[in-house]
This record gives sequence, structure tokens and C-alpha cells, in this order.
Amino acid sequence: MREKLQELCHEALQALDAAGSLEDLNETRIKYLGKKGALTQVLRGMGKLSAEERPRIGQAANEIRSAIEERLAARTDELKVAVQEQRLRREVIDVTLPGTPVQWGGKHPLTRVRENIQDIFLGLGYVIAEGPEVETDYYNFEALNLPQDHPARDMQDTFFVSGGNLLRTHTSPVQVRFMEKTAPELPVKIIVPGKVYRRDDDATHSPMFHQVEGLAIDRRITFSDLKGTLDLFAREMFSPDTRTRFRPSYFPFTEPSVEVDISCVMCRGKGCRVCSHTGWLEILGAGMVHPRVLEVSGYDSEEVTGFAFGMGVERIAMLKYGIDDMRLLFENDLRFLQQFR
Repeated sequence: MREKLQELCHEALQALDAAGSLEDLNETRIKYLGKKGALTQVLRGMGKLSAEERPRIGQAANEIRSAIEERLAARTDELKVAVQEQRLRREVIDVTLPGTPVQWGGKHPLTRVRENIQDIFLGLGYVIAEGPEVETDYYNFEALNLPQDHPARDMQDTFFVSGGNLLRTHTSPVQVRFMEKTAPELPVKIIVPGKVYRRDDDATHSPMFHQVEGLAIDRRITFSDLKGTLDLFAREMFSPDTRTRFRPSYFPFTEPSVEVDISCVMCRGKGCRVCSHTGWLEILGAGMVHPRVLEVSGYDSEEVTGFAFGMGVERIAMLKYGIDDMRLLFENDLRFLQQFR
């Protein structure tokens, strides 16, 4: 057995010295040290040896394995150096050529607008709240005064998933979750940015889009507080001379409810094709929190009031940057995105 191991060692070392490439080295390693290699096959015959011989043969086998591995490591380093030298001889580098320019990235326009919205409301003392994108029917509809079979549910085409859950159609469920955790603490001032999902897909709609909703609850909050907040937001987001207009509307979770318009960012309210010659553009919906929503969430509607609002980030971005097709925001075309660096 000892002679056989010595012969195997001599043969393996010669094969390693003769290897002309890293691939040859790897094949030699497998041939002698692999699971089915020659050294392994020899060691499997140790069971036939006597108890006195096994330790001596085992020690000799370990020494031979170490010798082969050392030669293998040395030859690997030699061949790597040789490969590098061959590559350098083949490649001619002209150090006088200009370097490859580094392309600087930039924030996506939706990220820019969302952060701008957040900064405005954080400056007003609001905090950011977050919640799950897969919601229950209760939080997405029922807790927001939209019971089963309520016709207003048709306003939001919904993606349902297994277990009776759904992809949230707005970020309002986070408002309910936040109120449940904090009631009856006052004041509440939160904004809720996040992705929402509806079955819409055209030049001005996407099945996935982004919203920022806001909620304020305290004693003696009035509609005037809502108007002042949104008027300030519009002037900070667009320009100091931006005017706002509030039109009566309907939302199940607010009463009274309004649609909020701003003076057209293109014509400054004079009337143009973008604003259909009205001088106004709709940007968001808002209203005073419905008493039933306050009660469900743990607040006494006789003691506190609040207002809520919600806006689409894509809508704000399209108006702010003059984008006429929402799909451009999701196509990842660098020619489009590079305009916002």
C-alpha cells in the first residue's frame, strides 16, 4: 500500500508540472483528489489492512495529499501569472485616449414629487404613516363607510386576491389603522404615501399608481383649516401665484366633500387646451372626516373633528412637469428620465 501511494504521488506531481492551463490543472485535481480520484480509491482499501498498519498508511496518505495540494496551489499561481502576462501582451492600451465618461443618475420624477409633497407637510408638523398594500375588505371599504354592496364601491375597480383580501385601492386604510392605535389621543396629523392598485390603464391611468393622503384630527378643526392647508400646499408645490378652487363632490368617508382645483399651470388661469379653456385643473379630493369613520376608529364625533385629503403623485407630477401621458413615467426610457436630472 505504501509503495502504491508513493507511485501515485510521483505520478500526480508529474501531471501537475505538465499541466499547461488552469483547465488542465482542474482536471488533474479531480483525477487524483476528487471523490472518485485515484488517491480516494487507494484509501478505500485500508479496510483490509491490519490495525498496526492503518495509522502508518493513514499518515503517509495525508502527507501525500498535502504534497499534491501544495504543488497544485503553486502551479495555479504560476499559470495565473502566465495568463495575465499573455493578456497584457495581446492588449494594447492607448493611454492618450479620453476616459469613458461616467453617467450620473438622478431621481425619478415620481420620487422627486413624492419627496416634495412629504417635505411640505412635514414642515407643517405632519408625520409619515405606512401600512400593508394587501388589505382586508374591512379596512379598505367597511371602516371607511363603504359597507357591502354599497354602490360607491363601483368607483374603485378592485384587484381581489385569495382569502377575501384585495390590493388596496387607496391609502385611506392606513388612516383607519392609525386612528385605531392612537384613539383617543389628540392631535392626529399624518400623511400616508404609498402604492395603490385599480383596474385602470390608459394615457392618464395606471393599474398601479402612487397616492399621498393626509389626515388631521383635533378639537375645533373646521373646513377653513382644510382650505388653508391645501391652499398653502398648492402654492408651495407649484408657484406662489397659484390659486385654488373648491367644488362640492362626494366621497363616502368625508362629509362635506370637495374636489380641489388649481389655476392652470400652463396658462395661469387664462384658459387653454390643457385646462379645456376653463383656467382650472383638478388635483385632489378632500373633505371633513365623516362622523361614522371617526366613531368606528374610536373617536367621539361629538368631541373631535378632522379633515382628510388624497392626491395622486402621478397627477401632480404630470401637472408640475407638463407630462401628457402617464405611461411615460413607467416605461423607463432614459431619453425621458434624463430630462429630470
